[in-house]
Amino acid sequence: MKHTGTVPFETERLVCRRFEAYDWRDMLENWASLPEIQTEYGEPVYTDEAKVRGLLDSYIRSYEKPDFYRWAITERSSGRNIGQIAFCKVWEEQRTAEIEYCIGTEFWGNGYAGEALAGLMAHCFRTMDFDKLEAYHRAENTKSGRVLKKSMMHTTDTVQRFIHEGVSPEGEVCYCIEKDVYMNIINERSC
Repeated sequence: MKHTGTVPFETERLVCRRFEAYDWRDMLENWASLPEIQTEYGEPVYTDEAKVRGLLDSYIRSYEKPDFYRWAITERSSGRNIGQIAFCKVWEEQRTAEIEYCIGTEFWGNGYAGEALAGLMAHCFRTMDFDKLEAYHRAENTKSGRVLKKSMMHTTDTVQRFIHEGVSPEGEVCYCIEKDVYMNIINERSC
């Protein structure tokens, strides 16, 4: 499998790009310090500049690896970093990536998460070497559930994460989309 790394992509209202050192302030203000975001995202709450800068440094160093995929989600109109979207896990043999995303609470209700997800799917299936994208959410995280339900993804019994761990998803709702299914949907919409 040939990896491309984190290549920027854009949507109507968003620019999804590599994180930069200057993103620390927006991250801290808009999402990384908010328990309601980080808890659902499964990450620690970052409460100070040094910790956020440390996280950013790890992202920036990881961009040297061609199989690292993590985008800052920025509003085109303001340039503000409002969240992130990433392939948190890649299974090369299955040509499959697992997507994770978060958007700051101030920006909820604007369709940004769905727009970033749609942009990533288009970018992935048109320019990358993946055949399938997967995501899951905790059943009680209804906001992420709505994003996935509105996307072109469909529910599935399990995802590669649980298959590799040898467990059944308990309390998680799994979604996926295959490249051929995605391309068929896009082709039907363009007719």
